[in-house]
Amino acid sequence: MHYHNITKDDMRNGEGLRVVLWVSGCAHACEGCHNPITWGGEGGIPFDKAAEDELFLLLSKDYVSGITFSGGDPLFPPNRSETARLAKKVKTHFPEKTIWLYTGYLWEDIQSLCLIDHIDVLLDGKFERDKKDTRLPWVGSSNQRIIDVASSKKESRVILYPPNRKDISS
Repeated sequence: MHYHNITKDDMRNGEGLRVVLWVSGCAHACEGCHNPITWGGEGGIPFDKAAEDELFLLLSKDYVSGITFSGGDPLFPPNRSETARLAKKVKTHFPEKTIWLYTGYLWEDIQSLCLIDHIDVLLDGKFERDKKDTRLPWVGSSNQRIIDVASSKKESRVILYPPNRKDISS
């Protein structure tokens, strides 16, 4: 897997102060994407032990709420095994930290992937320029959903996050 950046103390890509891993590789090529430089799977820097060590050092800080996987697309097929390994390792080392993941894939198509079991909040759906809405928290267009993974798996239907948000997808 390759990545473009590790952001620390991020407040825009999930709840609380977060570490964000911006991975390379995305097959969606959404018109109006704010990060097209990440589309190529071989772009950026190889994700190596030094990058992993940096990620875990940043996550060890008490004030960090968790990690967000973004990109590109962490669920771009060549990224899936490494994303799964990292998510599992984060949950093992930092069970109190939350894991958020952005993907252009829909919940209905990826909910059975084993790595989903390590994700707390999944933001799904391609960015759609004609549905762009800068007033929405954490997503760029109104078709994208913020999904509570554990509740959705338990209920066998999409449950939106936060819990008091209107569940428009059921």
